[in-house]
Amino acid sequence: MDEKHKFNPNELLEPSSMLRLYAGGAFPMADEVTGEINWYMPTIRTIIPLDNFNIPRSFKKEVPKLNFEIKYDTDFLSVVKGCAERDKTWISGELIAAYLRLEKIGHVHTVEVWQNDNLVGGLYGITYKGAFFGESMFSRVMQASKFALVKLIEHLNERKFIVLDVQYMTEHLKMFGAKEISFDEYNRLLISANTCDCEF
Repeated sequence: MDEKHKFNPNELLEPSSMLRLYAGGAFPMADEVTGEINWYMPTIRTIIPLDNFNIPRSFKKEVPKLNFEIKYDTDFLSVVKGCAERDKTWISGELIAAYLRLEKIGHVHTVEVWQNDNLVGGLYGITYKGAFFGESMFSRVMQASKFALVKLIEHLNERKFIVLDVQYMTEHLKMFGAKEISFDEYNRLLISANTCDCEF
């Protein structure tokens, strides 16, 4: 299976098509230079097991000092723009417009970290049935993105989600128990998730 599949974005950035592709294990990224949107389906996927995650001990000690407030789904546009604030980004304007269409029908969600009434970090992802497909996170102050991830994991467990997909392994995610699995194993998890009607 090729890792990259090129499609006509005019056809496959509509909500129903996007959800079908996510449910099958694909995700979109825009080329950092050209803006061309491709759909990817890596043969190795990274998940954070919702029944076996880890919260670093050092982070637990920091939490009481952080003075963070968590909100859900109050300012998607600011969150996605925060995630795109870098020299090069795969989050193009066309992709943001597609996310906004998904948000209108309840399939894009944010975990937002606020401090003194300022948005200082957060993450967003797409939901379908019992799966949360994490797309990106950002942090403007120390520990904000970690705090958002912890709250996401707790929230997904409370709502009985099956899968937390984080696409690719990073050192940041590894601290929280992320692990790489084969696409076959990932697909079995998706099949299980697709039988659940979870609400974020």
